[in-house]
Amino acid sequence: MTRLENRSKRGMWLRALLLVAVAAGCGDSTSAPDLSPTDPGAGPGTGLPGGRGPAPVILGAAGNYVILAKSAASNVPTSAITGNIGLSPAAASFITGLALSLPAGGAASTSAQVTGSVYASDYAVPTPANLTTAIGNMQTAYVDAAGRPTPDHTELAAGNLGGLTLPAGLYKWSNTVTIPRNVTLSGGANDVWIFQIAGGVTQASAARVIMSGGALPQNVFWQVAGIVSLGTTAHMEGIVLSQTAITLGTGASVNGRLLAQTAVTLAGNAIVQP
Repeated sequence: MTRLENRSKRGMWLRALLLVAVAAGCGDSTSAPDLSPTDPGAGPGTGLPGGRGPAPVILGAAGNYVILAKSAASNVPTSAITGNIGLSPAAASFITGLALSLPAGGAASTSAQVTGSVYASDYAVPTPANLTTAIGNMQTAYVDAAGRPTPDHTELAAGNLGGLTLPAGLYKWSNTVTIPRNVTLSGGANDVWIFQIAGGVTQASAARVIMSGGALPQNVFWQVAGIVSLGTTAHMEGIVLSQTAITLGTGASVNGRLLAQTAVTLAGNAIVQP
């Protein structure tokens, strides 16, 4: 083999090694760090054995409803809702898309899309008073969740929860939270999560909130000042306390409760109370 051929071969090997090094360097620079907290936050959770995180938010009479709203509850059929629906101070005419059946002088109506009862402020007693209490309790629960002091995590991942695994705790953001891909809430049955969100929550289509380790949706509280928007076929877990509106895209599902101080908008959704 000539010296020219040797030099050519050495050059090819050097170029190959350089390409490998460059590729490895590019991979390191573009891979995002895992910002998942490693330990649960302070507190005893539900107060039962093994509990961690903040004390749960007390819903009071608002906990009697899987959907509770003040101004409207609209639906594009067909949804499957397990639990009661309540609307106040708006009247039953602002509940649309559920084909309600109300007996003469009845205190509650029914719907083929609801496994439970539907209540509105203009139904017979005691429904108006019960709804007034529930709406008041919903607002109290929102203020309680928003006012919890000393968060364990502030501005975690700049509000992008995609791909994170979150242990129990009190989390706080001063702006919008996004869930562009799956997020996992990992903990035990007595652990509690409270998310304080000053903006809205946007969950991408098909993105899921996943519970693991025995964590329960009734111990998860999303306190959201802005709009909560779930994309098509997205899945949410927990109690959503929204000061503004809650909107679900086609085929989205919720294992929890939707409690809004304005309207809840559905589009062929499956909603089950925990």
